[in-house]
Amino acid sequence: MPTVAETIVSAFLVEKTTHVFCVPGESYLAVLDALYDAREQIDLITCRHEAAAANMADAYGKLTGRAGVCMVTRGPGATHASIGIHTAFQDSTPLVMFVGDVGTDMVGREAFQEIDYSRYFGAFAKAVMPLDRPERAPEVLARAFALAVSGRPGPVVVTLPEDLLLKEAPKAVQIAAPPAMSAPSPADVESLAVLLADAERPILWLGGPGWRQEDCENVRQFAEAAHIPVITSWRRKDRFDNLDPHYAGELGLGANPKLVERVESSDLIVALGTRLGEVTSLGYTLPAVPVPNQRLVHIHPDADTLSNVRRPTLAMQSSIGPACAALAEIGRRGAGGRGMDWCSGARADYETWTQATAVQSGVNMAAVIQTLSRKLPAATAYANGAGNFASWLHRFHHHRQLGTQLAPTSGAMGYGVPAAIAAALIRDARTVCVAGDGDFLMSGSELATAARYGAKVLFIIVDNAQFGTIRMHQERDFTGRQSGTALTNPDFAAYAESFGVKGWTVTETEAFDSALTEALAQDGPALICCRTDPDEISPGRRLG
Repeated sequence: MPTVAETIVSAFLVEKTTHVFCVPGESYLAVLDALYDAREQIDLITCRHEAAAANMADAYGKLTGRAGVCMVTRGPGATHASIGIHTAFQDSTPLVMFVGDVGTDMVGREAFQEIDYSRYFGAFAKAVMPLDRPERAPEVLARAFALAVSGRPGPVVVTLPEDLLLKEAPKAVQIAAPPAMSAPSPADVESLAVLLADAERPILWLGGPGWRQEDCENVRQFAEAAHIPVITSWRRKDRFDNLDPHYAGELGLGANPKLVERVESSDLIVALGTRLGEVTSLGYTLPAVPVPNQRLVHIHPDADTLSNVRRPTLAMQSSIGPACAALAEIGRRGAGGRGMDWCSGARADYETWTQATAVQSGVNMAAVIQTLSRKLPAATAYANGAGNFASWLHRFHHHRQLGTQLAPTSGAMGYGVPAAIAAALIRDARTVCVAGDGDFLMSGSELATAARYGAKVLFIIVDNAQFGTIRMHQERDFTGRQSGTALTNPDFAAYAESFGVKGWTVTETEAFDSALTEALAQDGPALICCRTDPDEISPGRRLG
């Protein structure tokens, strides 16, 4: 019989896990040893911080639709990783984190680095499962992976008592659990068709996890037939081709005011996949709670989400695929055609909004982002963390394909660097990380990981020597009293060079193009630091 550790690794293989992200710990040495025997099938990526390992696993889940896997040790290791677990929870990303735990003979004594993981992770994990009986190891593992991808996907935490990992266990379940799919009823589809036929100013609002390319194509066909404007939730722009004439922008932080007005004046919102959470719905005001001001069709795989804070006109519990197929069928039957001016007006507003803004001094990030978009393939994935710097990327880059936007809807800093590294390794293709100076240094040590594995990541640092988002709010509420938001930064190009990563510093917009050409010639990671004026706080806005 295999050991528990070997059964764990066998479960990874059954689930077609190609990468495991970790910071090694003595509490799960046996699993690391078992992974050695699977090194031809599974790439073990050693990170420099557990939060980065969890964020890489989150990026894996977003890109593949399968549960990302990270492994950390107990206590400090698990709590460091909790940032990534919270991101996976709010982003609905399938992820399984394995925590090497104290031995069963030590539980409950406040042993070295012991934590009650059920209490700690219980509020933001789908489940916390102790693998504390070797004979039930296959059951626990199969359940963890199935739960991570089912319904509303999310993170599952499995604890591994170190004294059980070399015990004998049954073989892993040899069939990967397909996620259970729900579909809209024929009656609900007919009700949706009637609502669409009656609407004069409809909006299709896309978001959430679980999308496939065929789903995007079905939605495109529907939008074309129905002449309906399509918008996306915050940091979910890659669900629809941004250059399609039906695309009208994203709602969330820094949304186009004209788009906000248009959605407010709509008479029907069809929200597909999105939770319509706080940021996306502008503080639960659009659609209003508990009763929206317009008719609302809310389609989501999780029944609880449909009635959590709003009372929609039509609530449809459905997975993304069947819902998109139903929309395509409605389109083929003839979904409208009365909204052509409505749709073209929404598109015109978007095109005006995404014209590059000017700056008075320093590097113009609007021009930088547009240069990146022009010179890199449409399939390039862009990753970012949190901060005002991201508004330039979100506003001026047009996502053309699914799987090209990796950004935490949880608003967690430090996400972009590890997510971009994971994407580059998973796809063996160049990815781009756009990070603010404060955001970057929360995970900048992962340059060592990028260098070690030759990850083809282009890091773009927006250096304005401050925590820009907080500085903006500070200037609004406490004018002229900067406190706690100024930063002292390293020479980021030299910092990159210390890891063996080629770096450039750009102080003028015109110099970015040549630096980019040289950076793209690198076979592995590269970094360009863009020095911006601290007063250029967001696109088209200066402090004061």
